[in-house]
Amino acid sequence: MHGGDLKLERYAGPLGDPGLFGIAPGDPVWRVHGHATGMLTGGFAALMLQSLHPLAMAGVDQHSDFRADPVGRLNGTVRFITTTTFGSSPAATEVIDLVRRIHTRVHGTAPDGRPYRADDPDLLTWVHTAEVRSFLAGHQTYAPRPLRLTPAECDAYYRQVAPVAEALGARNVPRTFLEVEHYLDRMRPQLHATAAALDSVRFLRRFGRTGRERLVAGLLTSASVGLIPDWARAELGIHRPAFVRTGWDRTLATAVGRTLQWGLGPSQIQAAARGRLAGAGERGVENTPST
Repeated sequence: MHGGDLKLERYAGPLGDPGLFGIAPGDPVWRVHGHATGMLTGGFAALMLQSLHPLAMAGVDQHSDFRADPVGRLNGTVRFITTTTFGSSPAATEVIDLVRRIHTRVHGTAPDGRPYRADDPDLLTWVHTAEVRSFLAGHQTYAPRPLRLTPAECDAYYRQVAPVAEALGARNVPRTFLEVEHYLDRMRPQLHATAAALDSVRFLRRFGRTGRERLVAGLLTSASVGLIPDWARAELGIHRPAFVRTGWDRTLATAVGRTLQWGLGPSQIQAAARGRLAGAGERGVENTPST
């Protein structure tokens, strides 16, 4: 998922650095972004939901290499999320600055004739909100019940991730569960499935370099269908009965997720980040004058 070198130095130092947004172990964002099954299913759901914005989809369709290298595209997104969540302040600043520079080069004209820019603040708010709503839905569905967030923690999650979007240039970012749902309601008149959106969803539901990858991706993307709103499924032409989504897709995705989690083992990234954060106390002890 992360691809190649984990670059653990981004997470391990400098000792005592709190990270750009002060996120700590046990915080809602740490728990949500640290759960592999929820993030995978939520990530696929986010791509489906984001595709319904014609301008956002035009930018992806005309500039992204997701068809030629979907796994590489996935790796890049995962690296950004893990670095801004678990990384040091310098590492988080570096990846945010990189994405901002990339966004300045992504612009053009959508098929309906409207111009778009990836650094448009309102477009950034849409992409962020659709993404984090999907991540939270994935976590609340696939994390073990004792680890799921309370309503207050769901609000805290949205507050903790908002500064990342604002650092990228988003504005008026929703910061509570209700604000996110009201935002989606307000956006609905602007959302519809373009030809590019429908094509991207078809591609997403069957991508993979090997038969094994296609099987796992198919199971996870089918499960992600249950995480997007009913109206979004209808707009994308996805007809999957509720009993299939809950009785079949969810069961299979849970089993696949547990297998993936077992295969991944304890997170080296989170361990490095915990060591960096714990270093604040260690550094304080080292700097204390002896008596």
